[in-house]
Amino acid sequence: MHENEIIAKLLEIEREEERRARKGPLALYNTGRKKHKKQIAFHKCKKRNRWVFGGNRSGKTECGAAECVYMARGVHPYRRNKDGVFGWVVSLSQQVQRDVAQKKILHYLDPSWIEDVTMLSGRKDAPASGIIDQIRVRNVFGGVSVIGFKSCDQGREKFQGSSLDFVWFDEEPPRDVYEECRMRVLDRRGDIFGTMTPLKGITFLFDEIYMNRGNDPEVWYEFMEWEDNPFLDKKEIARMSAALGEKQLESRRFGRFCVNEGLVYPEFDERVHVIPPFSVPFGWQDTISIDPGLNNPLSAHWYAVDYDGNVYVVAEHYEARRDVDHHAARIKEISEELGWHTDGKGRLCALIDPAANQRTLASAKSVSELFYERDILVNTNVNKDIFAGVARVKSYLIGEGGKPKLYIFSGCVNMIREIKGYFWGEGDLPKKRDDHAMDELRYYLMTKPRRDPPAREVSPVLRDKQRLMRRQSRRGGYGE
Repeated sequence: MHENEIIAKLLEIEREEERRARKGPLALYNTGRKKHKKQIAFHKCKKRNRWVFGGNRSGKTECGAAECVYMARGVHPYRRNKDGVFGWVVSLSQQVQRDVAQKKILHYLDPSWIEDVTMLSGRKDAPASGIIDQIRVRNVFGGVSVIGFKSCDQGREKFQGSSLDFVWFDEEPPRDVYEECRMRVLDRRGDIFGTMTPLKGITFLFDEIYMNRGNDPEVWYEFMEWEDNPFLDKKEIARMSAALGEKQLESRRFGRFCVNEGLVYPEFDERVHVIPPFSVPFGWQDTISIDPGLNNPLSAHWYAVDYDGNVYVVAEHYEARRDVDHHAARIKEISEELGWHTDGKGRLCALIDPAANQRTLASAKSVSELFYERDILVNTNVNKDIFAGVARVKSYLIGEGGKPKLYIFSGCVNMIREIKGYFWGEGDLPKKRDDHAMDELRYYLMTKPRRDPPAREVSPVLRDKQRLMRRQSRRGGYGE
C-alpha cells in the first residue's frame, strides 16, 4: 500500500469510529427523546462542588459517569473543555466500583476512545469483569486524559499526592477521604461532584453541602427522585412507593436526608418555599425584623406582604462581631437599595427582641437607644412565646388549601440555612444554636401581619398582574 492509500484508509477508519460514536450511549444520553431535567441542571451547573442527592434508580449515577466522560473527552456541552485532564472516580469499595461506577464509565466510553487500560485485577481485554486502576482516554484536542479509580476502603493515605482536575464520589465518602480529595483539586481549581442516596441520616455532608454552613459560593446540590426520571414506569413507581415505609421513601425515593423527627419545621421545602427574587411592589413593603447580636450574629430581614396575605422575606443582613454603627449603616444601605419605605422623617422602622432594651455595665445606652439615635426606630413590643411562635411559622409554611403563605427569596441564605437545620432540644424548646433568623422570623409572624387596605381600591387588573408576577417567580423553582 502506498503512503497516500494508508492515510486514506486511516481517515476512513476514524470517520467510521466517529459515526459509531455518534450513535453510541453518550450521544443517546445527550440527544435522547426523553430529557431528564435534573440531569441537565447538574451538567449546566458551573459550581465547583456540586452534588445530586437522589433516590435509587433516579438517574443520579448516570449523570456522574457522563460528567466524567465529558471532561475526559473534552466534549462537555456546558463547560470550558481542557486537553488531557486527570480525574478520580471514588467508590465505597472495589466491588462496588466494579459493579456500579466502573460499569457506567465503560458504558459511556466508546472503545475507540480508549488508548489503554491498567488493571488492578483481571484482564485488560475484558476490563468490565476486573478491577480497573486507570483508563487512558483520547481527548478530542489531541491529548490523553486519565480516569483513575479509587475506593474508600483503601484509607485516606491512598488519596494523597496527586493533582487532579476532577473527583466524582459515587455515594457518600468518609470525611477524611472527602477532605483529602478537596486538597487534590486545589492547585488546578478542579471540580468535586458527588451522586448519593442519603441513607445514613445526619452526616458531615448534611452540614457541608445541604446546610452549607460555611456559605461556600461554590456549593450546589439538587434532589432527584423517581418521578424526575422519565424512563421509570409510573405503575412501578406507585407499586414500590406503596411497599416502602415513610423513612425509606424519604431516602430511597426522594433522596432526602432522614431527619424529619428532630426538625422544628419539617414542613419547609426548599423547592417550594424558596423562590427567585423579583421586584417587590412598594405597596407590599411591611417592616424589618431584627435579632440583635454583637459577638453572635445580628440577623435582620426585610418582610413584605401582598394583598392576599402572603409573606415574602426579601433581603437579609446577617453578620457577627460588629457594632451597632456597622449594623445600622448596613441596614440603611440595604433599605436604600430596596427603595424601602420610611416614616415622614426619613427613619426606618423595625421590630427587635425586647432584650435590646437592657443596659449593661459596658454601655450607658441600650441597643434600642443606639438604633434610635441612628434613625432606626425599633419596636420591642413583640411576642416571644416560643411555642405559639413556632406554631405560627408552621401555619404559614403549610398555608391554606395546600398553598404556603411564606416565601423566602433565594438570596436570604442564612435564613434558609437556619430553617433547614433548626432542631428540637429537650422538652418543647428548640436547640439554642444557629437560631438568630428563626427568632426574628417568629417575632415578625407573631405580629399577625396584615396588609391595610390601600389608599385606593386595587383594580382587578392590577391584582391579577401581581398574582401573575408571583406565579412566574415561583415557577423558576429551586435548583433550576
